[in-house]
Amino acid sequence: MNKSDRKISMRSRHAGEPGHHLARRRPSGRVTLEEVAEHAQVSTMTVSRALRDPSLVSPGARERVQAAVAQLGYIPNRAARTLASARSKLIGVLAPSLSNAVFVETIAAVQECVDPAGYQLLIGNTDYSPVRQAELLSAYLSHAPDGFLVAGIDNSNAVRRQLAASNVPLVHMFDLVPGDEWSVGFSQRSAGFAIGEHLIERGARRPAFMAAQLDPRTMQRRAGFRRALRAAGRDAALEVLTQEPSSAALGCRLLRELLETAPACDAVFCCNDDLALGVLFECQRLGIAVPRQLAVVGFNDLPFAAVASPSITTVATPRYQVGFEAARMLLQIIHGEVPAQNRIDLGFELIVREST
Repeated sequence: MNKSDRKISMRSRHAGEPGHHLARRRPSGRVTLEEVAEHAQVSTMTVSRALRDPSLVSPGARERVQAAVAQLGYIPNRAARTLASARSKLIGVLAPSLSNAVFVETIAAVQECVDPAGYQLLIGNTDYSPVRQAELLSAYLSHAPDGFLVAGIDNSNAVRRQLAASNVPLVHMFDLVPGDEWSVGFSQRSAGFAIGEHLIERGARRPAFMAAQLDPRTMQRRAGFRRALRAAGRDAALEVLTQEPSSAALGCRLLRELLETAPACDAVFCCNDDLALGVLFECQRLGIAVPRQLAVVGFNDLPFAAVASPSITTVATPRYQVGFEAARMLLQIIHGEVPAQNRIDLGFELIVREST
C-alpha cells in the first residue's frame, strides 16, 4: 500500500467521529458533497450521479454513497442541483383521493417505477375539486417539477393553459384522452356499456344507476351504461346521484331513496364497490334477495368484493398497471424519448359473481 492509500484509509476510518468535519464545513453547518465523496472513497461526480440517477453507478459505489449519506446526515441541495442539471428530479402526482384504495395502489406503482431513476414525488389530493386541482398545479409548478401524472384533468381549460405555459409534460392516468396528449388507462364508457349489456343479458327489466361524487370518470361510466340500456329498449333515466363522498353507508341510504321512487327496480349498477357493499347490507336489512329480486354490480374489484356475501359482480380495473405505465411513459418524455404511442389502453375485465 502506498502513502496516499494509507492516507485515504485513515480518513475513512475516522470519518464518522464527532467533530471530524466541523472545521471544514460550510457556515450553514450542512454536510457537503465533498465530505460525502471523501467518506465513501469516490469522486464528487460519482456521489452526484448516485443521488441523481442510481442506475448510472456501480452497486458497490452506490452502497458506499448511501452509507455515507446516512452516516453523515447529508441533505442534497435540490435548488443547486436543479440549476446545474436543468432537472429537479421531482414529479407531481395529483389524485382525487388519498384514502381511496384505487389511487393508493396507483401511486405505489408510480413510486416503484420512478425510484430507480432517482425521482421523488410531490403527491397532492385534489378531493375531486377542479379548483383544488388548479391550486395544487400552481403550487407544484413553483418547485419546477420535471413532469406531472394526473388522474383526471377536470378543470380542463384553466389547467391546460397553466401546463402549456410551463412546458412541463403531463401524462393522464385512467382517462384515455383524444388528440396528441399522453394518457394511460381504459375506456370508462366501454366499461359502463359492458355492465349494462350484462344486466340486460341476465334479464333485468328496470336497471338503475347509482353514483356519488360525480367526477368525470363516473359520468363516463354512466354514459356507457345508459347507451347500453337505450340500445336494448330500456328506460335509461332511472338513477340516483349525489355529490357526497362515497361510502358503504351512503350506498345503504341511496338504495332506500332509489326504492322509494322506483320500487320495481330489479338491478343497480353502483359507480364503485363501496356503494355496492352498502347496497348489499341494506338488501339484507330489508329482506331483499340478491340477485333474485335485485342484481347488484360494483366497480374497481376491491379486495372485499370477492369475499362479500353474496360476492359482488364488478369491473376489475388495472390501477397498478396504470400507475406504472404512466410513470414509465413520463420518464421517457422527460429524457427526450418519444413513446411508441400517445395512448395506452390497458382494458378492463368484467368479473361476474354471485350478486348478478
